[in-house]
Amino acid sequence: MSNRVQRSSNKWRPAITSIAFLALILTTLVLIFRKSSVKPSSQFNLPRSQWNDLHDSVEFHPTVEFINGTDLTWQVPESPKAVIFIAHGCNGRAANFWDRSPECPNCVGLPEERLIVLQALVRKFAVLTVSSLGRCWSLRKEKDSVRWIIKWWIAKHGLEKLPVVALGASSGGYFVSALAAEMKFNSIVLMIAEGVFDRMPVSEEYPPTLFVHMPKDRDRMNLIGRYMKDLREKGVQVSEVRCLEFPLTPSLLSDRIPGLDESLSVKLFELFREKGFINETGYMRNDGRATHWKQALNERDSSMRKFKLLDHIQEELNLAFGYHEMTSLQSDDIFNWFESHMT
Repeated sequence: MSNRVQRSSNKWRPAITSIAFLALILTTLVLIFRKSSVKPSSQFNLPRSQWNDLHDSVEFHPTVEFINGTDLTWQVPESPKAVIFIAHGCNGRAANFWDRSPECPNCVGLPEERLIVLQALVRKFAVLTVSSLGRCWSLRKEKDSVRWIIKWWIAKHGLEKLPVVALGASSGGYFVSALAAEMKFNSIVLMIAEGVFDRMPVSEEYPPTLFVHMPKDRDRMNLIGRYMKDLREKGVQVSEVRCLEFPLTPSLLSDRIPGLDESLSVKLFELFREKGFINETGYMRNDGRATHWKQALNERDSSMRKFKLLDHIQEELNLAFGYHEMTSLQSDDIFNWFESHMT
């Protein structure tokens, strides 16, 4: 009898060992993912139909004002649940975030900026955009002025009881990181910017910070990693979203840029392929700013020199290369971060 039991036990031992090994692997993976502070990117999580849905559910009705020597453009949706201040990058301005309209005849509506604002309005965020006084933001000269503008604007519209968050890209990211040390935000997002944490003291009261960056810029990625470690050690909640390059397609530009039709998008794609600006799989060989695509387009059709959407195309080419550009592709990650830190 004991021999039969022993043989039965030996028979099941390999299966038990395999199950135990699998359990160990699963446990290890769970621990790794819990420890990681890298959020998976929601890149390209908005197919064209959903981009159109944004327009169906909300419209731009901005107001433009001039305060403290600069212009601000804003919109408050019905029953807002939070306030977001957005700071542009170098060479940007508040008008870039809003479509041209009777309310804002000088607005530009760059594709990534406008989609961030649309997403904010859909989620019931009151949106405030402010133009910097110079080409880029001045950390010393503009903090007090912008802090006053934000507080004045919030009080003017009776939004004092709402959570306040901020998003800054590139130069705007440096600016927001500095502003957050002197003004209370529920959370902030620094896009393609590591912040200025080496130039200012940071306490555990500093707001939860999400870094949205492009790892192709390795120097910036390394600085972000270092600052995340430092902030975490000081008790600040941090996380990151990494944005990767992606290939152009014949319809990409018309999908993402209002007013650019699909036939032109296809022609541009074919021109880029013919000139070798993209490789065989559609990836940009260089950043859009370093690609002579405007010259090639002018040689093909000189009337395109005055085409009003050249800057819009430029932005999407930069974004596709994935080195340094404002992005709306991670909007879900960004606004989920904001909404998870409302209290």
